[in-house]
Amino acid sequence: MPTLSKTIGVALDLAGCPNRCRHCYVGGGPNRRLQTEALRNVAEAFWGWQRPGGAAPWFEQVDVSSAYREPDFADNYRELYELERALSRREPRRYELLSVWRLAHDHDYAPWAATLGPKVCQITFFGGRNATDYFTRRAGAFDDNLIATERLLEVGMIPRWQVFLLKSGLASLPEVMSLVESLRLCERVRALGAEFDVFAHPPAPDGEAFAIEHERIDEPDLSLVPQALMESTRKHFGHISWETESAITDRVLSGSAIPPYLPDQQWFFIDASFDVFSNYGDLTPGWRLGNLHRDGLTAVLSAFEADAPLALHAAFHMPDIDLARRFGRRDSHALYSPGDLKARWVRLYCEVAEQE
Repeated sequence: MPTLSKTIGVALDLAGCPNRCRHCYVGGGPNRRLQTEALRNVAEAFWGWQRPGGAAPWFEQVDVSSAYREPDFADNYRELYELERALSRREPRRYELLSVWRLAHDHDYAPWAATLGPKVCQITFFGGRNATDYFTRRAGAFDDNLIATERLLEVGMIPRWQVFLLKSGLASLPEVMSLVESLRLCERVRALGAEFDVFAHPPAPDGEAFAIEHERIDEPDLSLVPQALMESTRKHFGHISWETESAITDRVLSGSAIPPYLPDQQWFFIDASFDVFSNYGDLTPGWRLGNLHRDGLTAVLSAFEADAPLALHAAFHMPDIDLARRFGRRDSHALYSPGDLKARWVRLYCEVAEQE
């Protein structure tokens, strides 16, 4: 069971996202434009929260973000950055993500981002143009990725390419690797003092991605992944962690446990309706902690600490062997990491429990 940290992050979906990616674990909710005052109110609530009977605020650090989907999608992104800095009481946590859409459509964005960071920006592909546009659910997404790559390099920032492995995109993976060569990305990034990083992996079966499980690659599909991409993936991760579902299931049934996912920093995601979720899972109903307005912050955080949501309880308290017995497919050659397969089992457990 997760222990409530003294240092947390809080992200409010203030402006939404230009994409509706089919792999997205936080989902594709409506793009409601909330007022900045809503972010101030959320930050004040978390900074000032005291445990019942406590004499002082519990949290020592609250990192505040105006987005948990596309960063800087709002037109007033500069103003929001300064607001996040003020509300976080330190520099905002940027991680290695920027708005690829804005990089491609706003000429002033890359020079501004270069003054703040991150130094590296991750860009996501699903294969070539057709596959990337399809899985991003936005025409022009592939071309935007290429424009974004160029604009990052122009201002001395480093693009990193992430490739999701899905059956529909396998045939066009050579197109992606050819672009690495034709755009001279290794040479150009090396001139900036770094190594170009392109890596691949199957998506986790969370959020929207649960609906594309039929696209999950299996063991024979690995022969269609370019060898250069497999080599760079091994270099990125240090090893290949994907195994067949049958192998993982058999191991769990023999008594091996899969540790629950533990993020490096606890974040609470608040959607435009003020439903609250944690970053221990996705934003499906089984992970919902409560509503900030209707239930109040104390009830929300109590639900988190008590593992009250169905999915949170299953992830931390259901024996893996029971999940494997009920949902493991012992004849499946589909490729998962152990943690991703457990996420699938938890999702299936929630769906069955909700129907009973």
